[in-house]
Amino acid sequence: MGLIQCFFVLAVLIFLVHEFPQAYASSRGASVSSNALARHRGRGRGAPSAPVPVGLCESAVTIHGYKCQEFNVRTDDGYVLSLQRISEGRAGHGDGKIKQPVLLQHGLLVDGMSWFLNSVDQSLGFILADSGFDVWVANTRGTRYSRAHATLDASHPAYWNWSWDEIVQFDLPATFDFVYKQTGKKVHYVGHSLGTLVALTSFSQGSSSRVVDKLRSAALLSPVAYLSHMSTALGVVAAKAFVGEMVTTFVAEFNINEEPVANFLKAICATPGMDCYDLITAVTGKNCCLNSSTVDLFLRNEPQSTATKNMVHLAQTVRNGMLTKYDYGNANANVQHYGQPKPPVYDLTNIPKNLPLFMSYGGQDSLADPRDVGSLMDSLKLHDGDKLQVQFVKDFAHADFIMGVTAKDIVYNSMIAFFKRQV
Repeated sequence: MGLIQCFFVLAVLIFLVHEFPQAYASSRGASVSSNALARHRGRGRGAPSAPVPVGLCESAVTIHGYKCQEFNVRTDDGYVLSLQRISEGRAGHGDGKIKQPVLLQHGLLVDGMSWFLNSVDQSLGFILADSGFDVWVANTRGTRYSRAHATLDASHPAYWNWSWDEIVQFDLPATFDFVYKQTGKKVHYVGHSLGTLVALTSFSQGSSSRVVDKLRSAALLSPVAYLSHMSTALGVVAAKAFVGEMVTTFVAEFNINEEPVANFLKAICATPGMDCYDLITAVTGKNCCLNSSTVDLFLRNEPQSTATKNMVHLAQTVRNGMLTKYDYGNANANVQHYGQPKPPVYDLTNIPKNLPLFMSYGGQDSLADPRDVGSLMDSLKLHDGDKLQVQFVKDFAHADFIMGVTAKDIVYNSMIAFFKRQV
């Protein structure tokens, strides 16, 4: 099994945790409030129109006493991305010095809120600000704060004509350009899950990348590139059921809160022999360190939409057995887009050997399996030894890296020390 299974199963997981809160409770002994579930279900089709969301600064940052600024960044293909800046910690640190910027890039079906789900002493966004960094928070196209476009409306299918290729080609460069121009300094990058995939493929473009020349170092949490060892019953059913090219004919926006996708996920749950309980363990691995209040906040804010074409691209990655650009299905169409009959390959061995990389992965992670991370490491076997730091956390699973209450002591402190060595 592979990459699309990883992300599609995550979609199933998020949906079913909403529908079957016992699934989380059985895994962790935690409970999810009925109010949180009601708030989520009120976002679906037929519910009253939701108000325009307040910005991430107001909803998650300033309420804790941090200064926060909201920015809009326009990509070369017209998407308007929301970007937040936390320029100082609670103590102020107003010494007039220009701080080192750090950009946080979330994973699939979530947004920048994922860095602020725990307390201020446990959430990476706050920890970095309190450690003296200039923190910038990205929000990928299609998520609630990044649904604007110069000419397209998110209700129109044309708005959703993109995959993670466009995140690599447009979103990351636009965000890096903006942060670099605002700060005048190269940027540290932190990605989780899909945020690691788009980073690795961007870095693999080397000198032609608009990101690498503005990058000081990168931290990749639960790094995703090769996922052939992920094996769960839920994943197998999802992989067989999801035929992306057919879905795009009917649904451009992959929104778990809307009826077509929700019904599809319910059908997967109804498959004979499918266990829709204890999903955290069954899908992501046995997360050691989540708590009920974090999950409750997660349910209030997630999941977010993505393009169905994005899911199709991930499915193609499995069928092709390699990381390539989107395959348009026939040689003529590919020639029209790429000048060649097959889509170009992202070759991770082309990542600059002297690029400082910090990677942290978990022994219990069923999505970024340690054996698959080993395959990624094979692509980096010629990397400069003093530029690559790899951390293995035996007890961590996929969600622990951004939601675990012990992540600061186990992962973030090491990552911050790594950043501070890159001068």
